[in-house]
Amino acid sequence: MLLRSIAGPSWRASINCAKSKTRTFATEVASKSSIAASNPSSTSAALDLIRSQPSHYVIASVVGRKYLLTPRDVLTVPRLNDVKVGDTLALTDIHELGSREFTLRGEPLIPKGKVSVKATVVEHTKGPMEFIVKKKRRKGYKKTIQHKQTYTRLRIGEIDVAAEVASPSS
Repeated sequence: MLLRSIAGPSWRASINCAKSKTRTFATEVASKSSIAASNPSSTSAALDLIRSQPSHYVIASVVGRKYLLTPRDVLTVPRLNDVKVGDTLALTDIHELGSREFTLRGEPLIPKGKVSVKATVVEHTKGPMEFIVKKKRRKGYKKTIQHKQTYTRLRIGEIDVAAEVASPSS
């Protein structure tokens, strides 16, 4: 952290500055002890804490890529051929669930029954025109290929954090 090659009073000042930052950090950690006291001990307790928060987000895999999603987001993904406009998709590969103060990370995924996220297909669209130019120098060969990439737009629905169901004891 500190450069040992610097000698003289500036080096001592940086040590004093580093000590004061350490003390400041220690007081910040001590003042946040109320949050540390509410750290959950189990997954169901963590889900209860996240459920009590006003807004949620998830990190989910859609078509092999991870996206940070919140309710009412519009997500553009590569074309999904087997869905129609208006279809509802259930996103099952959820890596992380969080709120403003708490986060629950899966290893690598959160179990499927804990969180449900629905997405509705809004439209199938195309991107901007792309030009690919092929050329061989000194041969008089030049070819231009044009195409538009196809995309599917999804509207993210509500994020439902499942309530822990108590199993009946028999």
